[in-house]
Parts: sequence; C-alpha cells; structure tokens
Amino acid sequence: MQLKTMQFKQNRWTLAGAFTAIAATVAFAIPAVHSQGTPTVRIDGSSTVYPITEAVAEEFQKAKQGAMRVTVGISGTGGGFKKFCAGQTDISNASRPIKDSEAQACKSAGINYIELPVAYDAITVVVHPSNPLTSITPAELKKMWEPAAQGKVMKWNQVNSSWPDKPLKLYGPGADSGTFDYFTEEINGKSQASRTDYTPSEDDNVLVQGVSRDPGALGYFGYAYYENNKGKLKSLAINGVKPSLETVNNGSYKPLSRPIFIYVSTNALKRPEVKAFVEYYLQNSAKLSKEVGYVPLPSNMQQQAMSRLRGQN
Repeated sequence: MQLKTMQFKQNRWTLAGAFTAIAATVAFAIPAVHSQGTPTVRIDGSSTVYPITEAVAEEFQKAKQGAMRVTVGISGTGGGFKKFCAGQTDISNASRPIKDSEAQACKSAGINYIELPVAYDAITVVVHPSNPLTSITPAELKKMWEPAAQGKVMKWNQVNSSWPDKPLKLYGPGADSGTFDYFTEEINGKSQASRTDYTPSEDDNVLVQGVSRDPGALGYFGYAYYENNKGKLKSLAINGVKPSLETVNNGSYKPLSRPIFIYVSTNALKRPEVKAFVEYYLQNSAKLSKEVGYVPLPSNMQQQAMSRLRGQN
C-alpha cells in the first residue's frame, strides 16, 4: 500500500489495545480563551501527534471560516501533560498513555479528561541516505542506545563488526517525549533508560535535519516525519520489516508500532468550540492521519472513540 502524503507548511514542522481506564474527578474550571474575540481551542504536547492535530486544526478553521481558532504547540508528551494538568490547555497530544504520576497530577488539580486514540504510528529508525545499512535488529539498537553504551559505543563497528569503522552520531527525542518513553521501554527494557550522550529534541524537525546532514547519524521518531522527508532520509527495516501502512496494519512491524492519542478536558468540552473541534477531529482522523503519513484506526476503534466522546454530552 502507498501512503498519500501532503506538503506541510514550515510551522507544521508528529496493534491493537484496549482503551485506558480514565480516572474521573471533579472538573477544574478552565476559563474560555479568546483571541481578538475568537473562541480558541488550546492544544500542546507530542511532536509525533502534532502533524495530524495541526492538519485537523487547519481544516477545522477553514470549515468554520475563522469563527473558531485552534492553537497547536509542541512540548513533548510529558511537557504537554504538565500544561494540561495545570489547566493551561484544553487538549493534550500524546504518543503514549498518560502515566500514573501524570494522572495523579490531573486529579490533584481537579482536571477530568477522556482519552481518545486517533491513529497508529510506526516509530521509524532512520539514517543518512549514504549509509549502506538497510536493516537493524532490536538487539543492535539496544547496544547503541542502552545506558551502558554511553561514552563507549562511539563507532558503527562497535555495534556490529561488519559495519563501517566510522563515528556513530545519535539523534533522538528528549526525555519529555512519549516516543522516547516507548522506544526505551521496547528496546532497552525500561522506560526512560537511555544513554544521554546524544542530540535530543522534542521537535522531530530538529532530528530530521540532524540526521539528513550527518552521514554517520542514526535517529528515531514518528513515521509521518520520515514519510514527509523521505527524500533526505533512509528508513531501516526492523528485523527485515520496513515501516509502512501495510506492515503496521498486519502487525509485522514490531516492536515499534503503537497507538497515538489526544486527551480532552471534560470541562473544556462544555465549550462549543472545543466540542465542535473534537467531533470534527474524530470524524476526519482516518482521512487526515493517512494524508500526513500515519495509519488510520480500524473502524471499530473509531466508533468506540466517538461513543466515548458522545458519552460526555
């Protein structure tokens, strides 16, 4: 299958599983925000989820002919939850489920929310186009990225003796990133366990630029960023399987496939602009997630998400 891609503006540059049980609390009063009198929906969080949310936001604002405004920031999944649980945003983009500590922070602040999956992602491992490597194993990735590699594994041939005797330069998400959490847990065996002598960023565009300019580089980030920059990057197969819509759907791309989410404040949902935006998001997530380079949810999961949203009305 081929993924349809769309051109992003500069400012746009982000498996089956049950829904996570969400703890309900008394809703914290979040005041409506206006920009020059325009009702505004405030969103922040994951750079992985950013492309689809930004695409939905642009289409939504066009449909509303400027009557409603949507702002979308990037601070990483963890950074987004900090703002969300402080009542600073209405919606939080997340490339992983909320952690217990984050859920407790929301509860302590009186923030009630619902979790809505919006697409599937394939975390993509990339190298410079000149790199002769085409495939890598989870064990080789671990040898590169585990904490014990810090200051020691500095060349490609230290990972695999058949690889070049050349410097290895690593690029990856920062510690506030949900992609960092997921990758470290799946590859290194523990969330947040990673060497720290690499170039980190919560903005995947920074990682794209770093790898694309460095022949000795390897990095990882959400599939949409690879799909929209494939002319200057090479993706590596994991155990011989390349990331794609087809391999995510059939479950063969593992262990780096995962769902991505938005978290919505139930108090914010009482505002017409937030309710209208989230409904529009779920109605158009399949189309727009595919356009930006992610894998649409199965129809039954889309229906479950819509049912969950309607249950808040």
